[in-house]
Amino acid sequence: MRKPEERKDITLLGEKNVPYDYNYSPQILETFVNKHQDRDYFVKFNCPEFTTLCPITGQPDFATLYISYIPDVKMVESKSLKLYLVSFRNHGDFHEDVVNIIMDDLIALLKPRYIEVWGKFLPRGGISIDPFVNYGKPGTQYEKMAQHRFLNHDLSHLDKVDNR
Repeated sequence: MRKPEERKDITLLGEKNVPYDYNYSPQILETFVNKHQDRDYFVKFNCPEFTTLCPITGQPDFATLYISYIPDVKMVESKSLKLYLVSFRNHGDFHEDVVNIIMDDLIALLKPRYIEVWGKFLPRGGISIDPFVNYGKPGTQYEKMAQHRFLNHDLSHLDKVDNR
């Protein structure tokens, strides 16, 4: 049986009464070392209760966010990711901007082999907006994978995720 490791880099997991910051807080994200750097695998987060604000009206926008990535050296700790996503609650940006901000923050933090962020926003005014963004590490097979995935996004039955 493996001994539990002391992790000085993870401060939020296991802590009770962690305050929620409802203002954009990328600094709350924490990482840990990927113990399986010798293989590719996906880590997928489904976040069905994401909220942010319309930058014009201030009204809330609700979405399910899908974040999938192939880790390299670092992985994101899930409680810190949850607190990070909650920090968008009072943040005003368009849907397209929000998914790109999340993507940029996670790329800067993790330097993943591959990552994609897909926001499936609930309709407001009769229109739903579902921005998708992805990234593959330049100069690697993951860059080609990102191109392929992007060009084929939402064209197959596998992408038909609909919570509305």
